[in-house]
Parts: sequence; structure tokens; C-alpha cells
Amino acid sequence: MAAITVRNITDDVQQALKVLAAQNGRSTEAEIRVILENAVRPKERLKIATELRKFALKHNIELHTEPRTELPRIMDFGE
Repeated sequence: MAAITVRNITDDVQQALKVLAAQNGRSTEAEIRVILENAVRPKERLKIATELRKFALKHNIELHTEPRTELPRIMDFGE
């Protein structure tokens, strides 16, 4: 896993992180990981078909889609 060093954090911010971590029953490091993960992850799962449809509508592109007629097959690796 990667490691990040953040310099020049004010004492107030460091203290606030410690308090927040304690309130959530985590170490300060674990709390910072949670904060970072929440900041960069989408609020909900990206739905690629919905995004493609939005893009097509925005750019006046006609999409030709066909409903799935078969269920996906399970891969057989010959084991």
C-alpha cells in the first residue's frame, strides 16, 4: 500500500482529527484514511449504462441497444 506524508498541519487540525477519531473509536491514522476514502469515492456505484445514455443525449448521439436474450455464461477454466 502507498504511504502519504502530509506536512504543515496546524495544531488545531491535528487536535480535531484526534477528537474525531476518538469519537468514532478509531486511531487518528484510521480516521484520516476514512476521511480520504470518503472524499474520493463516488457516493453511489457508477452505472456505466446510465452515464453512456446521458452522454449520448447531451451530444445528440443515437445509441443502438438490444435487450439481452441470454444470461451471462460462467467461465470454464478447464480445472
